[in-house]
Amino acid sequence: MRKATLATIGLVLLSFILSIYFYPVVPEQMASHWNAGGEVDGYMSKFWGLFFMPLMLAGLALLFLAIPRIDPLKENIEKFRKYYDGFIILFLVFMLAVHTQVLLWNIGIRISPNAVLPVGIGLLFYYIGILTENAERNWFIGIRTPWTLSSDRVWKKTNRLGGKLFKLAGLVALLGIFFQEFAVYFILVPALSVAGFTVVYSYLEYQKELKGNELEASGV
Repeated sequence: MRKATLATIGLVLLSFILSIYFYPVVPEQMASHWNAGGEVDGYMSKFWGLFFMPLMLAGLALLFLAIPRIDPLKENIEKFRKYYDGFIILFLVFMLAVHTQVLLWNIGIRISPNAVLPVGIGLLFYYIGILTENAERNWFIGIRTPWTLSSDRVWKKTNRLGGKLFKLAGLVALLGIFFQEFAVYFILVPALSVAGFTVVYSYLEYQKELKGNELEASGV
């Protein structure tokens, strides 16, 4: 069994162990959601407050582990598998940190999510940049548009550029730790900007490729 698979299973089990450990001391109604200002605005029952995240982690872990097996271009995934495995572990660690923050809040240790999320998401975005830069064409991982999936050249150009932009988005998200009241904007604005830009970029690159092919076919 791969080391990454063992680590994935271990992190999921740890999330359940933490929930069981905290079960006797959390309230019957648990704070579970915070607004952009870091104020509680949502609650869950004790069971779901404790086990919603571990169950979600278990489902995501199964999906992440299945992707390299079910992707029609799975041989391409194997070319950057170490980066993908690293992403799985980092993502689960991030989600486990969020789960721990929720548990601690509900026993009176008030760590604001606006202090946790900018760091976690910033690091996650930065690593997604590394993963994207190294990703080969596939159906699940990387910047997937109709145009990147139709051309290896467009895929590589878009994902290499997108990877650099995601790294930048990660650094911007990290700045949210210093402006916690606006942390959500330091996360969302860069992410949406990168997503929108890369979609347009991939389309333009594909159109450029089509024109090049037409000129080549006409002998110009």
